[in-house]
Amino acid sequence: MSQTLTSPASVVPEPDPQLLQRAAAVRRAAMALGQASDAERRGAVAAMADALDAASNGILEANRADLAAAAAEGLAPALVARLKLDAPKLAGAITGVRQVAALEDPVGRRQLHTELDDGLVLERLSVPLGVLGVIFEARPDAVMQIASLAIRSGNGALLKGGREASRSCQAIVAALQRGLAGGAVDPGCLELLTSREESLGLLRLDGLVDLIIPRGSNALVRFIQDNTRIPVLGHADGICHLVVDRAADPALALRIALDSKTQYPAACNAIETLLVHQAIAPAFLAAALPAFAAAGVELRGDAGACALGVAQAAGPGAWDTEYSDLILNVKVVEDLEAALEHIRRHGSRHTDAIATTDPAAADRFLRAVDSAGVFLNCSTRFADGNRYGFGAEVGISTQTLPPRGPVGLEGLVTYRYRLRGEGHIAADYADGTRKFSHRPLPL
Repeated sequence: MSQTLTSPASVVPEPDPQLLQRAAAVRRAAMALGQASDAERRGAVAAMADALDAASNGILEANRADLAAAAAEGLAPALVARLKLDAPKLAGAITGVRQVAALEDPVGRRQLHTELDDGLVLERLSVPLGVLGVIFEARPDAVMQIASLAIRSGNGALLKGGREASRSCQAIVAALQRGLAGGAVDPGCLELLTSREESLGLLRLDGLVDLIIPRGSNALVRFIQDNTRIPVLGHADGICHLVVDRAADPALALRIALDSKTQYPAACNAIETLLVHQAIAPAFLAAALPAFAAAGVELRGDAGACALGVAQAAGPGAWDTEYSDLILNVKVVEDLEAALEHIRRHGSRHTDAIATTDPAAADRFLRAVDSAGVFLNCSTRFADGNRYGFGAEVGISTQTLPPRGPVGLEGLVTYRYRLRGEGHIAADYADGTRKFSHRPLPL
């Protein structure tokens, strides 16, 4: 999908009438879903998990067919890794759906409660966004995550997977809709789009779709950001760093570095650059080089790293490249400030970490790095909604405005002000007849 959707020659057309009708139907179903009770939405998500469990053999068979087609077409290894849905991964995704069902209701929370004057009471309540438009490459597990979060938070969803995951997505969405059938939630809240034309048309559905969530390559995300008036939640780059400070515990730092790069190199929270303080670099790299070689990681270094044994020099664009593979840049830095400056220049504000035993260095790093996730003495791979306890995530946002980082239920609701009065009029306050009290009330 990405090769065609993001082509420079692509022109985003007006959506065709059929897509408009389907999107309008999802919006109607979503409006009803937004009025459903906590118990109804919770039960709907649990039923979705049961249906996925019952359909697991068919889903795995569909995924094997997608993988076979991907192999025949020579799909990039990073995409193949994201496409693969084996039995443990599917079981984990279904567990995640059940966890979403068990999460606290994000809808209807009173965030503000104020008496403006006698009989004039203001409150602010959380409400669903409406309809999510989700476009993703590979990642069939994303369908389950996003669909469960959407239903739990009272939102409808238009889901568009990549051509490489078409069989998997169809099997998953069919199971999800079967799970909803006969319950309190209309299966029409979820709709699967299948063509490139529908992907492009989705970008023009402002008024029917409230948020676009892209999950895929930098090119895909940037294309979507540049070609829609609908708000976009996501990140274009996942260029993550690990700083090995002069006061780092070498064994601990190496353990973190190996996990951050090799545990799942195709993930957006895997590190792409290792920044090593010059004072610890000789001893650290002496242990790290064979360890990375044994893990199959290709290292590319600056002059300082190459002088200490890194065999290949980093190219001109290395520091701005998201490899999503077993390739890691290594740079020897003069001090912590040099590491911070490198992250400011080349980071993507996704996730960055430091290994150190120096409290002052740790505090400086945690305060200075402007990323969605800033970690101390732990792997960047923890930047994940499931690991944060969100049950699942719709994606990771690197924007400054919230939601930021892994986005779970709390990122899929907005709020609404409600004001109840007894014939109050603004003129009485303008001429001084009445005065505001602005008295806080219990939430």
